[in-house]
Amino acid sequence: MGAWWRGWSWWRRVLAVVVLVVVVVMVVVGVGVVGLLVEDAGTPAAGAHTRGRDAYWLGHAWVDGRKGEADVAALAKQLSGTGVRDLYVHTGPLSDDGGVRAELFSRAGWFVAAVHRMAPGVRVQSWLGDVVAPAFDGLHMNDPATRDRFAGSVARVLELGFDGVHLDLEPVRSGSPDYLTMLDRARAVTSARHALLSVSTPQLEPLPGVHHVGAVLTGNGKYWSRGYFADVARRVDQLAVMSYDTWMPWRPLYSGYVAEQTALALEAAPATVDLLMGVPAYWADDYGHHGNAETVPAALRGIRLGLGRTAPGRESFGVAMYVDFTATSQNWSDYRRDWGAVRG
Repeated sequence: MGAWWRGWSWWRRVLAVVVLVVVVVMVVVGVGVVGLLVEDAGTPAAGAHTRGRDAYWLGHAWVDGRKGEADVAALAKQLSGTGVRDLYVHTGPLSDDGGVRAELFSRAGWFVAAVHRMAPGVRVQSWLGDVVAPAFDGLHMNDPATRDRFAGSVARVLELGFDGVHLDLEPVRSGSPDYLTMLDRARAVTSARHALLSVSTPQLEPLPGVHHVGAVLTGNGKYWSRGYFADVARRVDQLAVMSYDTWMPWRPLYSGYVAEQTALALEAAPATVDLLMGVPAYWADDYGHHGNAETVPAALRGIRLGLGRTAPGRESFGVAMYVDFTATSQNWSDYRRDWGAVRG
């Protein structure tokens, strides 16, 4: 170290280090912001619109008796002329031991039959989820008895007539072998019944190794590595990336971030799997989700940009709207205008 450094007082050295760290952080953040703005630049490709493989998350009211025939008829009308092919209806949650309680979905069979009757061609999947260990005292995926009950739960809901099972287990750390085992168990059941296996996934790490940083800062990790995402993709029929709750404070940054996420997911997911990007049809305003930034139009713009740049000809692609009990008529108008109306 030079004599000038040795001649400084202790507090002056500390101040210099702090300033250097702040400058480095500002430069990194600045580079990131510029990168996302670049991702948001341009006009979405004209061909970046629905392929008829979109999905819609539905709340529990559809299977517990709160919804009736008129509600299903209104839902069918809402879906008519759009690219929505799959409904993920909340049937759980799973119990922490891997089981399901039948009283939670007493009208599930009726709902599935009603949708099939009123909206032919629309598939209904049982949405099962739970929080998982070690981040929470929830589902212990490494427990053999829990895995057995979980496989039994998948079989149980399929007996009600569901076209598939949509799993949302959170938070799964990138690289978790136990989650892959759970998917293998579920896939054995769905394949034997010629049913679909679909999963919600976290976002992909924007740079290699970022998922390790997330695990250190949050204790569970916000991202999956691209390799782990691909490992999951090979075990399912459909992936829905939860591309919301991104911490992005402004619409252009959110659109750019979603464009990047779309490109990363398209590169990692084989074309034999349906890849869906999540669209936030809900309002929240906190550090993780800024409602003025994470809008339906902003998400769809990013998705269209990412698709057009990365895999414009891919047919096994769609969007997934979250969620019916918060979605507004404006959200649906935006979806139809920017993506979801079936073209003649």
